[in-house]
Amino acid sequence: MIHVENLVKAFRDIRRGEVRAVDHVSFDAAPGEILGLLGPNGAGKTTTMRILCTVLKPTSGVVRIHGHDVVEDPGRVRQSIGFLSANTAIYDRMTAWELVEYFGKLYGLEGDRLRGRLETVFASLQMNDFRDILGAKMSTGMRQKVSIARAVVHDPPVMIFDEPTLGLDVLVARAVLENIEKLKAQGKCIVYSTHIMREVEKLCDRVAIISKGRVLASGTLEDLREKHGEKDLEELFFRLVSQ
Repeated sequence: MIHVENLVKAFRDIRRGEVRAVDHVSFDAAPGEILGLLGPNGAGKTTTMRILCTVLKPTSGVVRIHGHDVVEDPGRVRQSIGFLSANTAIYDRMTAWELVEYFGKLYGLEGDRLRGRLETVFASLQMNDFRDILGAKMSTGMRQKVSIARAVVHDPPVMIFDEPTLGLDVLVARAVLENIEKLKAQGKCIVYSTHIMREVEKLCDRVAIISKGRVLASGTLEDLREKHGEKDLEELFFRLVSQ
C-alpha cells in the first residue's frame, strides 16, 4: 500500500551546501496496519510525510502510494490519501457540515454520493449534534473531529497522521486515538508520527525510528525490544537517537 525505497530529500544551504533532511529512508506499510514514525525534532519525519502527501518532491528514491508514484502521478496519490496534523485549520464561517461537504467536492464527490458519504462520516464520528455549528464556535474536540472527517470524506485507503494529538487534552486525544483504531479496523493503511511513546505502544503494529534523516531501526515493538535488549520503549528510543 505504501512503498518507500531509498528516499532522499536534499536542500541547499548557503553555509553548509547540500543538506539531506531525508537520507536513503526505506519502509513499507500494509493495509490494516499502523506504522509509527518516531524521531526527535528535525529527524526528517515531517519532510518524509510531506513527500508522501506530494507537498514536496523527492530528490531521489521511489515512493508509491496505493500503486501510484508520487512524482509521476501526484493527482492519484492525493486521491488515495487523507492527511491530519495537529495544525489543521478550520474555517470560522463554515459549519461542520459545510466544511466537510466542501472538501468532499474538492475530491470530486457530488450529489447523492456526496450526501451519503457525509451521512456515513458524521454518524461514524458522532458529529451530528454539532453539524450546524460554525467553526468559530467549535470546541477543540469538535474541530479535531471535523479535521478527521474532511480527511476521510473521500474514503481514502491510506491515512497519514502527523502528531494529531499534540496540544489536545486527555479526553480529546483519547477520542482521536479511538477513531484512528476504527480506521485501522476498516483496513486503512496508516502512517502515524508522534513523540508520545504511550500512543505508539497502544496503536502501532510496527515502528521506524528516524534520526538525522536515516532509519536507525524498524520492526515490531517486540522485535526491537528483543534485538536491543530493552523493554522500555522510551529508553530504547533514547539509546538509539543518542548514538
